[in-house]
Amino acid sequence: MRLIGSYILLMGRTLRAMFRGRFPWHNTFEQMYNAGNRSMVFITVVMAFLGIIGTYATCVQMLEMIPQLSIVGPAEIPVVLRELGPMVVALMLSTRIGAGIAAEIGSMKVTDQLDAMRLSGTDPVDFLMVPRLTGIFVMTIALMVWGIAITILGGMFIAYARFGVNPRVFFVLDLTQMSDVWIALSKAAAFGVAIPIVAAESGFSSTPGSEGVGWATTRAVVNSSFACIILDFVISTIGYLATG
Repeated sequence: MRLIGSYILLMGRTLRAMFRGRFPWHNTFEQMYNAGNRSMVFITVVMAFLGIIGTYATCVQMLEMIPQLSIVGPAEIPVVLRELGPMVVALMLSTRIGAGIAAEIGSMKVTDQLDAMRLSGTDPVDFLMVPRLTGIFVMTIALMVWGIAITILGGMFIAYARFGVNPRVFFVLDLTQMSDVWIALSKAAAFGVAIPIVAAESGFSSTPGSEGVGWATTRAVVNSSFACIILDFVISTIGYLATG
């Protein structure tokens, strides 16, 4: 409970600083670049192979049960959109972005840079947290959409190249509902807030020394991944109950 309280407190301070508008906008664009452009290749490769492997295994199993693959695409797209895509992208961003935030802020704490900011009249939350939360929130949604699209395209490619499934037959949205899109976007927004908050709190609470920074980085990856899993469960449950 103490840890959850720390997350809520940091979130409140960040939102208050955001509404005051007292933060460097250029740092926001820098964070968007770090979170988005530098994660693009990583997410593209992983999600493409995920789509290829998942669709290949599904087609093989379908052929063993019924000699009909026209249902593979329509059945797989909602799963990727609603569950698989957002969760995998969130875990990838937790490892890359979360570790980077914790290591950077933890290093600034152990070298007394945070204390120097306070002495000069600058709130570390204003300078460090608001740009990171804003930039990562925007780019998490964008990367989530990109990752889902790449996963579907990877599945479409292997279904056509290996099993002869026409892309027009694969990309059928008969089983996809608008609620699937809203749930995916809700998860992306929640993950975009949770990852920087949890990772930054780990950095702010790091202990002195290089070992403390290392533990803060590890804690950021574990806690942010766990937070994304919990949020995924909560949002999925609410979504299924709301849509029947």
